[in-house]
Amino acid sequence: MTMVPTLPTRESLTVEFKSDRACLSDGDLVEALVCLANAEGGELWLGVEDDGTPTGLHVQHRTLGGLAGLVAARTSPSLAVVVTAVELNGLPVAHIAVPKVQGEAATTGGVYLRRRLKADGQPECVAMLPHERASRISHFGLMDASAQVVAGAAMADLDPLERVRLRQNVQQYGGDRVLLDLDDEALDGALGLSARTPQGGRAPTLTGLLLIGRETALRELVPTHELAFQVLEREAVKFNEFQRFPLLKGLDWLLTNFKPHNPERELQIGLFRVPVPRVEPGAFREAVANAVVHRDYHRLGAIHVRLDDQGMTISNPGGLVDGVTLANLLTTEPRPRNRALADALKRIGIVERTGRGVDKIYRGMLRFGRPEPNYRRTDTNNVVLQLATEDADEAFLKLVVDQEAKQQRELPIDSLIALAALRELKRLSTEELARHIQREPAQAKRTLEALVEAGLAQAHGHARGRSYTLALGVYQADGRQADYTRQLGFSSLQHEQMVLNYVRQHGRIQRSDVMDLCRLTEGQAKELLKRMKTEGKLTLEGAGRGAAYRLGPLN
Repeated sequence: MTMVPTLPTRESLTVEFKSDRACLSDGDLVEALVCLANAEGGELWLGVEDDGTPTGLHVQHRTLGGLAGLVAARTSPSLAVVVTAVELNGLPVAHIAVPKVQGEAATTGGVYLRRRLKADGQPECVAMLPHERASRISHFGLMDASAQVVAGAAMADLDPLERVRLRQNVQQYGGDRVLLDLDDEALDGALGLSARTPQGGRAPTLTGLLLIGRETALRELVPTHELAFQVLEREAVKFNEFQRFPLLKGLDWLLTNFKPHNPERELQIGLFRVPVPRVEPGAFREAVANAVVHRDYHRLGAIHVRLDDQGMTISNPGGLVDGVTLANLLTTEPRPRNRALADALKRIGIVERTGRGVDKIYRGMLRFGRPEPNYRRTDTNNVVLQLATEDADEAFLKLVVDQEAKQQRELPIDSLIALAALRELKRLSTEELARHIQREPAQAKRTLEALVEAGLAQAHGHARGRSYTLALGVYQADGRQADYTRQLGFSSLQHEQMVLNYVRQHGRIQRSDVMDLCRLTEGQAKELLKRMKTEGKLTLEGAGRGAAYRLGPLN
């Protein structure tokens, strides 16, 4: 059965109302649909005023059979809209569902439009300018701007001193040492720093200019490139600089200025002296490199690195690329917006070679018992990463270091996330952990059971009711045995209250009800009911399968 569309209360980024009292022209209708398709897609209601009042279709538009074909014929690529006739307040209107296009759509007359929200939250259609079209194409991974030759750039715009810095970075960060044996021309080709022009010569690509370009050339030819570092203490500005250095020099500049604000102490754990910084340097470098690789170079705006009393914030212009969401950051395949730039930085050694830089950022936070990286302020225009700078949890760090020493390898990132979640939430089910690690419950269960085998977690219950806490040994090592006992005690009290509430509502309860309600095994449910009966909270009626419990004399 086809669902009848419901009229929204107002216009939005994905909802457009169009009056048809004066017989809306085909051109205006098609442009409005293209405008929606080049944003997030959505729905257009023909025969509805801007304030949401239905006024009906013009008599010439009462027959909707050919409308979808008209739209397909007047757009490029053809938009596959779905038209539905709807009656509102006795008036005929048309509901047109518009898909979001992969790339860009235009009218066959060459009109490119996109929908956006104004400062007051009201939507409008505006022209899609050339740089916005290029930005949209790169958002969908249909073009790599960093691999393109920069118009007006010449090989003289590449700085020989920055080439030296590049080679030094390969040695410093353990990059691809094959690069060190190449001459300049071969190095350019290997890293995509230049490309052949139709005239047969070579010219710098965006990757080349960004990595080793002269500052004057970057200011003139890549005006969107900028780096900012800010330090605020109690709202007082301690440091605030903006630079247009080439990237390798810019990353050195950021690291140099960040170091004095990143105090570090050492913690003795067994035979190891473990550094405990305010922000783990590897995670910081990876976060900044990610911002560089994923930023949209068609948009104005700097890559901001800000340190304040709440922590560190790293942001870059350009939202997440198509296919990447906050719900799959940890598991999606790497898909940088600027692939050529990302590949070059990998070979130099600046970024994680596997493309799993997010894992490195998570590890750099969770290992020290700090909250996981926070991307919640990310929107369609900016990616915003917040890193907490609170004091490290030394007991948790010791737990991780000891376990890694036993296994002689780093803990898997899923295990680290699980331990951090158990530490924070006290008790966890497989479904809850699955949301944290962004994987299927089956994988979450394997992760938790591996922690149980390692003596780091303890399982409670069976089947669907199985839950997990940190093991008693973990609490004992931290001197928090009381927390462990309190956690188990809370669970017992919660089960009792759930049973009593159920009996008050339904008059009686059976063992199977308790198993389902509290997610307990048959033995655990039997023990709970027996204890509550002994304490006078419940009374038993009947026997065998018909046995049930009612409120006791103390209730």
